[in-house]
Amino acid sequence: MPKSGNQKSRPDGIDPDGIDDAEWDELLKNLEATIPVYDKVNKYVTLGQDSRWRKHVAKYAQNGMKVLEVGCGPGTFSETLRGVELTCLDPSPEMLTVAEGRINPIRDQNGENSAVFVEAVAEEMPFSNDSFDRVFCLFSFRDFKDKERGLEEIYRVLKPGGKLVICDAGKGRFPHGLLGRIWMSTVVQLVARIVTKDPNHPWKWLAKTYVHFGTVPYYRKMMNKVGFEQVKGRLLLPFFMAGKLTGNKPLN
Repeated sequence: MPKSGNQKSRPDGIDPDGIDDAEWDELLKNLEATIPVYDKVNKYVTLGQDSRWRKHVAKYAQNGMKVLEVGCGPGTFSETLRGVELTCLDPSPEMLTVAEGRINPIRDQNGENSAVFVEAVAEEMPFSNDSFDRVFCLFSFRDFKDKERGLEEIYRVLKPGGKLVICDAGKGRFPHGLLGRIWMSTVVQLVARIVTKDPNHPWKWLAKTYVHFGTVPYYRKMMNKVGFEQVKGRLLLPFFMAGKLTGNKPLN
């Protein structure tokens, strides 16, 4: 069973464990501002590897499974899933509107049931216990308000034997984290400014979430603490720009 959540109030600001209310409100505004160029910027700043990572992660979803994506954003990952019963969760109604417009036409064309879209945060999900075979977080985990609480909720809604798969910005121990910060503060900022044609583009603010994001080993420990088993985590080739974490809910 997962251990009880952290009941104390969060410290101000952003740290590896989460984001306070004021910063999270700013985060949401900036994420919504990325919608028109979200995919284009991500393609350029990852050197085209973002689609490769999504294909790699999608292999964990098997035909007939009940699948939940937490933090679906504009639907870039979920639109690639086939043969599953799909639920997409995001705190932003704007993101959900875009995601539904991308995902359901594809599913209708393929003769699949429409996906379900739910406006909620990871820390308070309106689903019954033991609901999903797979839960995916694609570049959304670092935006959780309370990461441990979010992991507890994911654990709760997973079926026994179900698996959580997280893919997010890669961050290892020094000096890898320093190199990532340099990339985020230079290349990402330049690309975002060129693509958006706006010197005050949202990636200027969003870089903060990487700066304060924890390492893969840090979140492996957190997942083990929550109760996940067979927890694994590694940086992904090439370039180690993304990291993957997986863990299973015990059968008993």
